Parts: sequence; structure tokens; C-alpha cells
Amino acid sequence: MAERILEGARPLASRQLGRPRPPQPRGPLSAHVLEHLLQDPHPVPPAPPAGDDALWGDDAQLALYCCYELHYRCFSGVDEGWEWEPSLLALRRDLETAFERRLEDEVGAVCSSGDVEDDLRRTIAAGKGPSLSAYLEERGTLETMREFSIHRSAYQLKEADPHTWAIPRLGGAPKAALIEIQLDEYGEGVEPAMHSTLFARSMEALGLDSTYGAYLDCLPGTTLATTNVISLFGLHRRRRGALIGHLAAFEATSVTPMTRYRNALRRLGLGPDAQSFYEVHVTADAHHEVVALEDMASGLARAEPDLGDDIVFGARAMMLVEERFARHLIESWDGGRSSLLPGERI
Repeated sequence: MAERILEGARPLASRQLGRPRPPQPRGPLSAHVLEHLLQDPHPVPPAPPAGDDALWGDDAQLALYCCYELHYRCFSGVDEGWEWEPSLLALRRDLETAFERRLEDEVGAVCSSGDVEDDLRRTIAAGKGPSLSAYLEERGTLETMREFSIHRSAYQLKEADPHTWAIPRLGGAPKAALIEIQLDEYGEGVEPAMHSTLFARSMEALGLDSTYGAYLDCLPGTTLATTNVISLFGLHRRRRGALIGHLAAFEATSVTPMTRYRNALRRLGLGPDAQSFYEVHVTADAHHEVVALEDMASGLARAEPDLGDDIVFGARAMMLVEERFARHLIESWDGGRSSLLPGERI
């Protein structure tokens, strides 16, 4: 796979490897977090009351995203000592608690049947959200495809990283299955073949800035939630089942959408640089689906039966945030509006 991708591939430019600039605040929570992050590490006072919804709100999601980003690339001008500052971790815990409770309220009660693979397949089949990939394949324009890529950049430019936190928390066959999937995501150790690199190339082919974090100020809470939910599961060992369920559902719902996104780019006249990210997923994720459902998720449930409910919860949480994300984009475009935050254009 990596050898085929390397034909005509190129490494990422150095500008894509550094820290992103801090975003602009969107309300009292994100303003509070960013105000303190731009100073030397110190005890952070309690945060002000939330100004919007803990699950979908622009302010709440950005505040949590900024706390999580300290465990990824951090931000330019932010001292790395903030990553483990106890008072900031306490603030993040409060944000996470509100986020997690809202997520649990929306997902509802989960009770695994004991056959996790069947539970996951039924969860996927029960999805009720609009098809964003079908919309873009049939009706997508260059502008909407560019907006879609901007939204996805929040995750795709760090693709695989949040799920990798599960590796040291698993053992045996489930761990081996996860590593097999992640190895493909990281291009088998070949930088131009890494999926994050391929996505950056696709962005550049669309005339977009592929710098990590370049469009953070454009992304609404519904987009940030799709990434924050993986960070929530990834950073807490107690949610390792949910992290694996999320990844399993993510892989099992990938092939058809990736085919449609590739077809949309092809219809718009975009070439291999734009399409290769999606083409690779069409091929890889057909195999990943089997590995993720049969070996990774089901294998974990067999090894740790108490995690069955959490595995299914993670899959349902993935479906929930992705459905809300898709609905926001389609409703915005059908209404003649940008799906990005008000005032932001590309």
C-alpha cells in the first residue's frame, strides 16, 4: 500500500509541522481558558458559568478543545508546562464532566446483548442522519467541498492520534488488531503515505491552507465535538471500551462515504492529489472494518466482558456526533449559508 501511495508523493512542508496559533475566544469559558494559557503556568481560578450547551456549544467545545490540544501539538506561545498543571486539569475535568453527561443523555441507556459485533452492526444500521457523502457526490460544489475539508481538518490532520492512546491499555489480540489498523493510518511508517499527509495534500489541491490548526477559528462546536469525543475517550483509561467502539464504527462506516467523496472530487475535475486520501480509504477500510469489528472490538469484549456496554456506547456516540455534524452542514448549504462560523469565509 505505502509503495503505491509514494508514486508522485511528497513530504509535508515544514510549515505544517509546528504549533498552531491560539484561537480567538467565543465566550466566557474559552476566554477564561485562553487568557490563562497565554501566561506562564500558574493556579487557574474556577471558570465562569457555561454560556452555551456543553455538547454542541461553540464556547464550551472550544474551551475543551484547547485543553485537549495541550496533549497534541499545543499552541504557539503557550508554555508546555500547562499540560499537567493541576488547576487546569481540574477545570478540564469540569468541562469533561458536563460534556460526558450531555453525551450520555443524548445517546441514552446502552445494554450490550453479549454479541458486540452484532450490536455494532445494528447500531450502524439504525443511523438516522442525512448522508453528507451522498449530498456532496450528487450536489457538491467546489465551495462546499472546500468547506467540508476545512471542517474535517480538525481530525484528519491528526488522524489516528487520539485512537492510538488505546494501544498501551489493551493486550493480546485486540491490541494487535488495533496496531494493524493504526499502522495503515500512519502509512506503514512512511511519512508521505500517512493519512494525515494525504489529507493535507488534498487540502492543498483544493487551494486550502494545510497548516495544522489553520482553520480552528472557523469551526463550530458541532465540528469540534466530533474530535473532542475521541479525545475524551482516549485520555481516560476507563473509557477505553468507548474508544474502541468509536473506532470500530468509524472504520465500518467509511468505505461508502469515502467512495462518494472521491467521486465528488472527480466530478469537479480535481486530480490525484485531491483524491488519493479518499482512494486509500476505499481500499484500506474494507479490510479495517473486518479487523475492527471481529478482532478488535469483539476481541476486547471477549477479553473484558464488562466493557461490552462501553464499546457499544462509543459506537453510538460516534454516530450521534457525526449525524449532528452532517445535519449542520447540509442545512447550512441548503439555506444558502456557509457552514463555517459567521463572518468566516474561505
